[in-house]
Amino acid sequence: MPPPRRRRAGRPAGDDGDLRGRLLDVAAGQFASAGIAAASLRAIAQEAGVTPAMLHYYFGNKDALVRALLTERLLPTVLPLRETLAAVGDSPLELAQAFAHGVSDVVAQLPWLPALWVREVLCEGGALREFVFREVMPSLPQVLAQRFEAAHKSGQLASGIDPRLLVVSLVGLTLFPAAGAPIWQKAFGMPGLDMPALVSHTLALLTHGLAPATETSP
Repeated sequence: MPPPRRRRAGRPAGDDGDLRGRLLDVAAGQFASAGIAAASLRAIAQEAGVTPAMLHYYFGNKDALVRALLTERLLPTVLPLRETLAAVGDSPLELAQAFAHGVSDVVAQLPWLPALWVREVLCEGGALREFVFREVMPSLPQVLAQRFEAAHKSGQLASGIDPRLLVVSLVGLTLFPAAGAPIWQKAFGMPGLDMPALVSHTLALLTHGLAPATETSP
């Protein structure tokens, strides 16, 4: 009899694809809560209700699992925001609104992203910092800053606003509150502090803060 065929890591056919996707979701949650370095394949497998051997079957090792999470979950969800922003007009307020709504949509699809962003991108030595600089930064923040720079030159931004720091502020008004939502919910007793509420507040703040001052007649 011929020797049995060895299974290789990869995407299987049929319903197994659903299990592979669930394993990615469980891994994302583990990485966000414990950190990529600390999260073990055994813990991920245990939470998903499978054996470590099954996790190895689908992904091979942790590095391959992280790469799959980035290429199959993060990039396909985040990068379309660039096309959304490209379709918006030149108004800085409309750009800021589109970004805030876009981040809200991304977080709705990837609820683990804000915590993972803080832990693995912002913190020194974060495992995803170089990936984000290489794959995400050229596609989103720099493009948005260029649009704001053009609006600044045409007099559409309030004085004193730096187009680059405006991008920093927008990230701080969207991803940071989402990452800290459990803390603020407890501190202020605000169980309704979710992304729609955060976006509504952010848009109200931006509406009254971005437009250039109009001269009033004496």
